Amino acid sequence: MEKSFYELWKLGINLIKTKIFFPKARLIRFPFDIRGKKYIKYGRNFTTGAGCRIEAYNFNNGISSGKNPQLIIGNNVQINDYVHLSCAESVIIEDNVLIASKVYISDLNHGNYSSLKDLGHSYPNEIVKERKIFTKPVKICRNVWLGENVAVLPGTVIGKNSIIGANAVVSKDVPENSIAVGNPAKVIKKYNFETKEWERV
Repeated sequence: MEKSFYELWKLGINLIKTKIFFPKARLIRFPFDIRGKKYIKYGRNFTTGAGCRIEAYNFNNGISSGKNPQLIIGNNVQINDYVHLSCAESVIIEDNVLIASKVYISDLNHGNYSSLKDLGHSYPNEIVKERKIFTKPVKICRNVWLGENVAVLPGTVIGKNSIIGANAVVSKDVPENSIAVGNPAKVIKKYNFETKEWERV
């Protein structure tokens, strides 16, 4: 497909800005919003769509481990338009991950809604924005593909080579070499290396 002069001009401007501000990246499409840059690391050939928001916050209020947050993006990771990554403890995206548009990945929650009182759960009458931040690390292992509008919630691990279907909400771990869909996301297929087929579970 041929590109218009305007598209080529815009691509050229984005390439220049990428090399100035994000030299290890392949291409950052602006506008691009990054917050807490000192807590964010990205690998070689990082590529983004337009309108992405990547943020890492140090709330300093005793959440989780009490350590500085770490948002780590591996090599050859591609995220598309309007992806939002939010980190207050640990979000790790390993090498060769492909993320479609409008995906949300976060390790934090305003408040704790567990039924276990010893975890200091939140109450309905608390002002939402003033509730204590609770975190659980998120890890997306290598060669994962996240479809359009996927949400990955705190405390989840997505195993290597897995696929998450469009509009899925990942609230529990997904094993490697699997396909998961739905809300909440459930595994519907796993790859069998003996038969060399994706098999329903």
